[in-house]
Amino acid sequence: MKKVIKKIALLTSGGDAPGMNAAIRAVVRTAIFYKLEVVGIMRGYQGLIEGDFVPMESKSVSKIINLGGTILHTSRCPEFKDKEVRRKAIDGLKAAGIDALVVIGGDGSFRGANDIFKDFGFPVVGIPATIDNDIFGTDFTIGFDTAINTAMDAIDKIRDTAHSHDMVFFVEVMGRDAGFIALHTGIATGSEVTLIPEIQKDIDSLVDYLKIGRRKNKTSGIVVVAEGGHLGSAAEVAKQVKERIPSYEVRVTTLGHIQRGGSPSCSDRVLASIYGYESVCALLDGQSGVMIGRVHGSTVYTPFEDAISKHNAIDKSWYEITKILSV
Repeated sequence: MKKVIKKIALLTSGGDAPGMNAAIRAVVRTAIFYKLEVVGIMRGYQGLIEGDFVPMESKSVSKIINLGGTILHTSRCPEFKDKEVRRKAIDGLKAAGIDALVVIGGDGSFRGANDIFKDFGFPVVGIPATIDNDIFGTDFTIGFDTAINTAMDAIDKIRDTAHSHDMVFFVEVMGRDAGFIALHTGIATGSEVTLIPEIQKDIDSLVDYLKIGRRKNKTSGIVVVAEGGHLGSAAEVAKQVKERIPSYEVRVTTLGHIQRGGSPSCSDRVLASIYGYESVCALLDGQSGVMIGRVHGSTVYTPFEDAISKHNAIDKSWYEITKILSV
C-alpha cells in the first residue's frame, strides 16, 4: 500500500556542486504545487542528526537558481555510519511529521540514504549532484557541465601563456578516481596529452610523445592530469618529465575547488530542475530507495544499491580521439 505523503524534507550532502540550489528550488516548488509541506535540513546528515530543520516556502528559494554552492549548506558526517545514530535521525524526522526525504549529493550521500531506506523503510529518493559525473544510473550529474566549462575556460587562458613563453603546462583537474572532467576538457582545449585514471600510461611513453611534439615544432603544450591518476599529481608528473627533459620549461597549475564553485551553466540548471521535479513525483508515486537519473533523454530510477556499487564508465574511444587530434 502506497504511503500518503504530506510533508517532505530535503538535504544536500557531501561536496557541493553548481546546480544544487536549482535542484533545491525545484523540489520546494514542485512540493508546494502538489500541496505538500517542505522542510530544509541544514548541513546535510549532521543537521539531520541534530534536527536542524527550516520550513521552506516558495519565497525561500527565490533568486537562487543562478547561485553556486547550496543554501542548505553541506558537511561530511562519518558518525551517520552508526545505525543508532541513524535511528535517532529517523525518530527526529517522524517527530517533525516528515513523511519522506530527498537527498541531493553523490555516492557517499546515497550510502547514507540507502541505509535509511534499508534499516527503517523510510521513503527516500536521491538526486545525483557531483562534478565528477561518476554516479551509475545517469548520463550526467548536476555540476559536471559547469565544472568542465570552468576548467576549459581556465586552460584556454593558460594556453595563451604557455604559447607566449614556450612552456609545457601540467594542469590538474578534479574528478577523484574518474577521468570525465579531464577527458572532456582535454578534448575541448586541444591538450597535447590527457592523463586519466582509467588508462594506464608510463612516464617514458609520455616523455617520448612530448619529444615527438617538439620535433613537429610544437614549442608549447598542455598536459591535462586527472587527480587520482597512475603517475601521480600534476606536480609529480611535471617533475618526472623535467628530470628526463631538462631543457623543457614546465609549469604546474592545480585548478582545485574553482571547479566546484560559480554560477551553474544552463545545462546544469535545466538538469537540476528536472531532477528536483522528478524526485517529488517519484515519492508521490510510491518510489523509494532509488536515485533519479536521465539516460538517453529519459528519466530512470536506479536503486541505491546499484548507484553506490557501480560507477559510470568513460567511453575509451574518446581517449583515442584525444590522441588523434593532438598529432
